[in-house]
Amino acid sequence: MAYQRALEALADPTRRAVYERLRKGPRAVGELADGLDVSRPAVSQHLRVLEEAGLVKARAEGTRRIYRVEVKGLKELRRYLDALWSDALGAFEEEARRGKR
Repeated sequence: MAYQRALEALADPTRRAVYERLRKGPRAVGELADGLDVSRPAVSQHLRVLEEAGLVKARAEGTRRIYRVEVKGLKELRRYLDALWSDALGAFEEEARRGKR
């Protein structure tokens, strides 16, 4: 259940803030840490959790690691949310039918 790991990873406000910054484009840890109320090592820890959840990916560039959003990691989460939405629409449709009777 990769979607569960993604949900757990994004449940943390700092990780969500880091992820939102990465949505604007690839960045190094130092760039991601600028303006956040956590240390650079803490941002690295949050990035590790996001990477283990399959939401971000890193590549080496000299001595730096550049992180970017991993779109594949969102696919299972999207499937899960689509299924929830489909269930909700189905329940709404059923209630609408009952109301017409």
